[in-house]
Amino acid sequence: MPFSLLDQKHTPKNTTGRKAFAVLLDPDNLDEKGCLDLIQRCNTHAVDYILVGGSLVTQTNQTALIRLIKKNTAIPVILFPSSTLHIDVQADGILFLSLISGRNPEFLIGQHVIAAPLLKASKLKVIPTGYMLVDSGRQTTASYMSGTTPLPYDKPAIAASTALAGELLGLQVIYLDAGSGAQYPITPEMIAAVRQSINIPLIVGGGINNVQKAAAALAAGADIIVVGNHIENDPIFIGKIAQLVREYNNEIAL
Repeated sequence: MPFSLLDQKHTPKNTTGRKAFAVLLDPDNLDEKGCLDLIQRCNTHAVDYILVGGSLVTQTNQTALIRLIKKNTAIPVILFPSSTLHIDVQADGILFLSLISGRNPEFLIGQHVIAAPLLKASKLKVIPTGYMLVDSGRQTTASYMSGTTPLPYDKPAIAASTALAGELLGLQVIYLDAGSGAQYPITPEMIAAVRQSINIPLIVGGGINNVQKAAAALAAGADIIVVGNHIENDPIFIGKIAQLVREYNNEIAL
């Protein structure tokens, strides 16, 4: 089994080399029928995590969406929130995101102060996460809404130092994200540089819209790859990435 983000103790580096696959569901882009189809595919292909959230959740159906997911699957549901408005105690855990690639105090610590009492009172597994936006060729919703400049696409050393600072500050996971609808994904060179600089799990997402890009991210050192926007138009893609991750894990088990 892949390591678990929901371990009750500090999650160490993935020393087994095993990889995991997370599907990101955006409440703004799904109706009940579409969500049920994606959940069934996640069940069929043994997806490891379902992330729920987005950079701009404008609809009020997140609660109903999570209820629907929990009713139809045992896959862990982890919140990927853009604000305290999107905390939902039905989920299993929450990526407590600190936007360490930016300099906007609201997303470094401001929203966290408001959320802390709510999370303390909940049963959610809180996963302190260093969130790093990377330039993807076009402005994404995440960079616009956060009012921050993404890390330069071709500066892996800056990304590595930023991730290391996050780890030394006590964050338990690093999340490299090119953003929803990215023109191109994070480079293998940047993923590898970050992987070599830290001893905590590395999540990579954004712009992974074919098997080759997913394979490159895994080979470079991503512990978990996240696919979101692309599956809304191509649900079959879930099975393709699940198979890739399964084959990768089977190879290292030999």
